[in-house]
Amino acid sequence: QVQLVESGGGLVQAGGSLRLSCAASGSIFSLNAMGWYRQTPGNRRELVATITESGSANYADSVKGRFTIARDNAKNTVSLQMDSLKPEDTAVYYCTARIGVWKAAVVVVNDYWGPGTQVTVSA
Repeated sequence: QVQLVESGGGLVQAGGSLRLSCAASGSIFSLNAMGWYRQTPGNRRELVATITESGSANYADSVKGRFTIARDNAKNTVSLQMDSLKPEDTAVYYCTARIGVWKAAVVVVNDYWGPGTQVTVSA
């Protein structure tokens, strides 16, 4: 069973930093695009950052210049370095990945999601 698990969330003051990490495990044939979404207290879901298999990254305008996404293909992980945090960054952050999985001798590609990790930024 393929799983994604996030870690690194917590409570920080405005201007501080956090580093989120996400690890994929299971019968993985391939890890394709990976990314981070966030769900705000107002229940708004927003794409934060994505990174392709080759390392090409894209960011939401609201985090550009403050957040950095990276991946380690050897370890099946993706990270999100968050600097200069603002109260409006408060949200549950979810890791997502497009993964090819072995199922009965064939590879099936689907998108997977982690359970989320809470990030709270105080003023």
